[in-house]
Amino acid sequence: MLGEYRIEGRRASEIAASVERAVGAGSLQPGEVLPPLRELAVFLEVNPNTVAAAYRTLRDRGVIETAGRRGSRVRPRPASTAREALRVAVPPGVRDASDGNPDPALLPPLERALAEAAARSARRPVLYGAPAVDADLAALARSAFSRDGVTEGPVAVTSGSLDAMERVLAAHLRPGDAVAVEDPGWGSLLDLIPALGLRAAPVGLDDEGPLPEQLARALAGGARAVVLTDRAQNPTGAVIGRERAVELRALLADHPDVLLIEDDHGHGIVDLPLHPLSGVTDHWVLVRSTAKAYGPDLRLAVLTGDAVTVDRVRGRQRLGPGWVSHLLQDAVAHLWRTSAIEPTVVAGAYDRRREALIRALAERGVPARGRSGMNVWVPVPDETAAVARLLHAGWAVAPGARFRMQSPPGVRITVSGLSDDDIGPVADAVASATRPGEPRRYE
Repeated sequence: MLGEYRIEGRRASEIAASVERAVGAGSLQPGEVLPPLRELAVFLEVNPNTVAAAYRTLRDRGVIETAGRRGSRVRPRPASTAREALRVAVPPGVRDASDGNPDPALLPPLERALAEAAARSARRPVLYGAPAVDADLAALARSAFSRDGVTEGPVAVTSGSLDAMERVLAAHLRPGDAVAVEDPGWGSLLDLIPALGLRAAPVGLDDEGPLPEQLARALAGGARAVVLTDRAQNPTGAVIGRERAVELRALLADHPDVLLIEDDHGHGIVDLPLHPLSGVTDHWVLVRSTAKAYGPDLRLAVLTGDAVTVDRVRGRQRLGPGWVSHLLQDAVAHLWRTSAIEPTVVAGAYDRRREALIRALAERGVPARGRSGMNVWVPVPDETAAVARLLHAGWAVAPGARFRMQSPPGVRITVSGLSDDDIGPVADAVASATRPGEPRRYE
């Protein structure tokens, strides 16, 4: 049974544990096909329903995937293999341009906002039974959504955008369902999808966002959900423009039963207009995180969407953490109310660094992408070699494998920590690292 590895167990939990142990130990390799359900039931002398339950458990845990008549197989990237592990260890003396963090100098001071939140808590403590969403924060969020043309809907608060996406996907999808995602795309999302037992359907993109023909192919292939980034797409910096938004809306209108998740990743750090797709499908959400503009440690995102989806998110949240701390909600409301950051100033700072690097790379014959945000995506012929050479030259960049499924190799460079004086040396190092080696003759 499966070569030298023998699946064991009499109960569903035992069979699932046997397979999971083998995957963890490497005895079952990614892509390896599991025995047909009835064949394994005969081999183990158990009811086929027992094997079916075991396979469902493994699928729910993201260990295996089911492809209809092609059977069940070990996932190419098991959920236990996080893309976040695909990062470069930065030795002393090497500059880190790989982490995707904002520039701390562009983040607002939090002292006053947190002090105001603490004072409000002292006057009016939040106790069990209080509303999950602070009324002031909800009003500010709703007003901002409306100004940007986002369809009217209730507001929920989660512990960051990934938390929001997990709750929304779990509210509508079942293990085995396919989710159309950008490729290259956000590594954490690409980890989350198999962890939920879902399948990622890659969709290519250009500077204007997801390519309609590739999204159409994913939808025709049965994708039950679509996750798109409106602005500052990670890692390419793409922005969904007006014309592309019209194309995507028309495409999604033909699939009203598909769940749409929009991530406005560039909120607060991009001054290009938002062209939302919200409301074109029956179930949808648009998510905005405070991480990039106000600080990753705030761990807060607001989302709006159709009433059914938001109600499901809130209901499941009540059974888990209950709510996001009102101290954080009050602090964010204070930051928004007092205009603690000026988005055009923040966007301008990132734009100057990003565009300077892209221009310097172009002068050295290296094409790169980065229409908005804090990252530049550089196609390379060999990721491993490029990352190693750059590290040797004193620069750590993020390997593209963290973000890719089927798209060509590349590296991501975060410009947040770069000064004007850094641009030339970085561009020189990238050009050297991506240049083919000189042919040599060996006797």
